[in-house]
Amino acid sequence: MPRRAFIRARFAGFWAAVLVALAAAFVAPAATFTASLDRNQIVLGESVTLALTFSGGNPQDVPNPPDIPNLDIAYIGPSSQFSLIQGRVSSIVTHNFQVTPRQAGDYTIPALRATVGGQLLSTQPLTLRVLKPSAPTPEAMASGSQVAFLRLVVPKTEIFVGETVPVQLQLCLRREVQGISNFQLTSLPAEGFLVGKMVQGQRGQAQIGNALYSVIPLLLPVKALSAGNLTLGPATASALLEVPSANRRRDPFFERFGFPDLLGGTEQKQVVLASEAVPLQTLPLPAQNRPANFNGAVGTFTLSLTASPTNLTAGDPITVKVQISGRGALDTLTLPEPSWAGFKVYPATSKLDTTDALGLEGTKYFEQVVVPETASVQALPSFTFSFFDPEQKVYRTLSHPPVPLLVRPGGSASVPALAADRHAGQNQSPAQDIVHIKQRIGAVGQLQPLVFRPWFLGLQALPVLAFLGAAVWRRRTEQLANNPRLRRQRHVARIIRDGLAELRRFAAANDSEAFFATVVRLLQERLGERLDAPASAITEAVIEEKLRPRGVPEELLTPLHDLFQLCNQVRYAPLKTSQELSALIPQIESLLARLEEVKP
Repeated sequence: MPRRAFIRARFAGFWAAVLVALAAAFVAPAATFTASLDRNQIVLGESVTLALTFSGGNPQDVPNPPDIPNLDIAYIGPSSQFSLIQGRVSSIVTHNFQVTPRQAGDYTIPALRATVGGQLLSTQPLTLRVLKPSAPTPEAMASGSQVAFLRLVVPKTEIFVGETVPVQLQLCLRREVQGISNFQLTSLPAEGFLVGKMVQGQRGQAQIGNALYSVIPLLLPVKALSAGNLTLGPATASALLEVPSANRRRDPFFERFGFPDLLGGTEQKQVVLASEAVPLQTLPLPAQNRPANFNGAVGTFTLSLTASPTNLTAGDPITVKVQISGRGALDTLTLPEPSWAGFKVYPATSKLDTTDALGLEGTKYFEQVVVPETASVQALPSFTFSFFDPEQKVYRTLSHPPVPLLVRPGGSASVPALAADRHAGQNQSPAQDIVHIKQRIGAVGQLQPLVFRPWFLGLQALPVLAFLGAAVWRRRTEQLANNPRLRRQRHVARIIRDGLAELRRFAAANDSEAFFATVVRLLQERLGERLDAPASAITEAVIEEKLRPRGVPEELLTPLHDLFQLCNQVRYAPLKTSQELSALIPQIESLLARLEEVKP
């Protein structure tokens, strides 16, 4: 072979090898799509990260994990990385989701599908095990080895149905804990109880075993709804603690006086806490010696009453002010209703003034306007208020005697005639007794009589129309006064109309707690009106105890049960967004309208 041809062949081979190497460097590897969890087993209160990883290309659409009961999945954001390995360029894009369980148990995240580089790819299903957090033993708490723990403290273990007791959930932090954030009460099982809003008390210190702890009391009003041997708790919570770094420099000088090393660094530590469950015995209210006018009030109360004016004319209003003070569920108290024979009664108004953080002590003010219809009314009727005293375990009845009234007959008094002044006309000129007859009558005007004018006839109809309107209004007022059920129906209709407007405002403000508290109140008002029961006594139990025996269809009971369950879950984990809250309003409005069809 000639030398020139040989050199040309060598150069051709070289450039071919270069082209092959360049092609290999820029040829993308096969696309892949995988899903993974950073941990497969966690404790209730913790969260895991779900990573959807794409390599060899970008997906057309990032798949969203499906809705899984009791599992909240929220998108965090993407991350990406590029690498050059053995002449090949590869890119990896990861989309991260935060997975937070609401209950302990085993969960399965199903396979997800996505189109990457024209290929339809699928992941493998993932399993997640969520364990219940366990409370530390009394020995562990006494040893001082626990950096933090929870204690559920109940003032007494025997309570009556309808009684509200203050419960303390104590968060105990060892003295070296320098800060706490992101505290969240994840669960507090309370079957058979109604748990109110949590309020933080005053922080203090306590010697527990061999260590000194800071104690943060979290106060909860708990009301017993059913009788039996019940259990409150265990409560679970999660928090982020700021503790001294494990690599800090220890200084015996500070430790000698019981202080942490102030010059050392700190680190954040995520903790999951749990308390012990507390067994409680709830007793039914005794049927013996129960007053006829008892309406479910449980606590210790006093009654006072004032009325004014007491000297008046029939038809004038009297303002009656009643004050019920004491300790108990003040917000559920209602005004005692005596026999208002001979009075026209207007709806009462109320105002609550509490003196403690939980709203269990204070005064509830009632104000009502009544009008004596005749002068035969001699006194306001006596007021009686009955309640059950859980401390003495007896019923008590408070009474206020009748208030005397002086009622005068209605109508205007006659004006006495004034005597004529005898000397009034002494200086006046005598009157002309005879007047000459006018000989020429003059021009006579042609005036149309009023009776033939349309505006005059229309003016005469106004008193008749006003009388008819007043008669209709009075008839409707008397009908409402004699029909308490109709009054309650209209009152509940106004509450629901105003409550639906409040739901829209709370949804726009993303106030999940106030939203679901209003939902519970609307359900209680509607079901209480339908079942002729106090609204405060309505719970989820009425579905099985009252509605199902009445033959209410299952297609109405199922969404009602689901809505009660949703309200109970969101009480401890209000994670709903404004869009989700707004989407619930039409369902709630439809359910309230369908409940109106339940026969009383």
